[in-house]
Amino acid sequence: MGPRAVLIGAPGSGKSTVGRLLAERLGVAFRDTDADVEAAAGKPVSDVFVEDGEERFRALEAEAVRRALAEHDGVLSLGGGAILDETTRGLLAGHRVVYLEVGLAQAVTRVGLGAARPLLVLNPRSQLKKLMDARRPIYEALAAVTVATDGREPAEVVDEIVKGLA
Repeated sequence: MGPRAVLIGAPGSGKSTVGRLLAERLGVAFRDTDADVEAAAGKPVSDVFVEDGEERFRALEAEAVRRALAEHDGVLSLGGGAILDETTRGLLAGHRVVYLEVGLAQAVTRVGLGAARPLLVLNPRSQLKKLMDARRPIYEALAAVTVATDGREPAEVVDEIVKGLA
């Protein structure tokens, strides 16, 4: 059957916070593929990027997503860049994909520019904007449900997701 919902979106869109609340609301487990990558690698995502490179991280991430889509029946949160992998995009077909849309200003506030986000090291605001602009069309194309998160409480976002999935 697969996950009840698969959350995608840029860093700072609320995938982890909203995902946990949504799972609680639906009475199912929450799973985050970034946590799966960290468990597989035995170190934080930021260390995988720095020590092993983005290519290695993306390979671990693609495998984590593949496995989670096959095994998990609750709410699944994907890392912001997981959708860059063509195989992953194919695997998402037929799943209830929810795109959590966030504006640049909110994403910057939520992510915090000092956070351990490997792709945002140099000129984080500019990097985040580029990343969001490049990924937005992919997020939109994959989504069965799109929910704007700017200026909203996580519980409001969850309410809208539940309505969208009904």
